[in-house]
Amino acid sequence: MTVSTQDGVTPAQAGWKYLSFQVHRLAAGQVLQGRSGDEEAVLVLLGGHLKFRLGEVSIDAPGRADVFSGLPYYGYLPRQTDWRLEAVTPCEVAWGSAPTTQDHPARLLGPKDCQVEMRGARNVERQITHLVDPGFGCHRLLCVEVYTPSGNWSSYPPHRHDAHDPPRQVKLEEVYYYRMAPDGFAFQRLYGGSTDQVVMAKDRDVVLVRDGYHPVVAGPGYDIYYLNLLAGDHPSWAAADDPDVAWVRGVWNSPQPLSLPMHP
Repeated sequence: MTVSTQDGVTPAQAGWKYLSFQVHRLAAGQVLQGRSGDEEAVLVLLGGHLKFRLGEVSIDAPGRADVFSGLPYYGYLPRQTDWRLEAVTPCEVAWGSAPTTQDHPARLLGPKDCQVEMRGARNVERQITHLVDPGFGCHRLLCVEVYTPSGNWSSYPPHRHDAHDPPRQVKLEEVYYYRMAPDGFAFQRLYGGSTDQVVMAKDRDVVLVRDGYHPVVAGPGYDIYYLNLLAGDHPSWAAADDPDVAWVRGVWNSPQPLSLPMHP
């Protein structure tokens, strides 16, 4: 299922318990401010120059031109905390939140704090940029950025995290927020849970992952970015592979199995 980000995604709209998501697009000079209430939040500067203030911490973040131009500035907003965003240039800010009963300190971080992981190989290679991992210092949230080259597969082998069955998997709600060239596309299959469908994701689409497996492939000619925000009672990267294709992990570094042209 894809949804517009104009009004954001609420738990009621998504049909789950915790995760809310929205994208703020600010004009130069625009200010947004408020108070977090009973929710914690992760904010990711997708593009532009932004001045953050989260509680008592602040940063003047020169940012990146867009998601394909570098690593992000990002922040963690605790519950019952005042916040303020001031755009120096036009900005795009992703905001994921979940209700919490815990108190953690506000944090503002930048590119030097990001942990970059290369995962897979050949046409399954992609970059995972870790922003909020288990142990970060929050209650329910996780967050990564994923870069998938043209024609490559991602979130592969297909995995699921829709049941509390540690250490095999934990139950997490998840959104994929896509950025790519305006005429680009990716296909994402949602299967093995409450649905079996293939979604064509375009630039600025959000895909909701309620349950089941959810692999992605980038359209040839189009590099894709997606932001994953996840929420659950036991935030962890534990996930269960689709047993029919889990074997791929053992062979994606092996020699190419098919060489072309093929001769008699």
